[in-house]
Amino acid sequence: MELDCRGMRCPIPIIKLAEGIKVSKEVTLLSDDPATLPDLIAWARMTKNEFTVVGIDTYLVKRS
Repeated sequence: MELDCRGMRCPIPIIKLAEGIKVSKEVTLLSDDPATLPDLIAWARMTKNEFTVVGIDTYLVKRS
């Protein structure tokens, strides 16, 4: 699943990710909000999910 959250600001990308990861085991998150990376680090730690920075503004999130 791919979530295009470019142009959306905190906390919307993480909210959409949390909804998407319930439906799919793998989510590609596109987000240009500078707060996304620190938010994603905290979210992954709290939810025990994993993510990888794939490129600029692109994150691959895997449900644990």
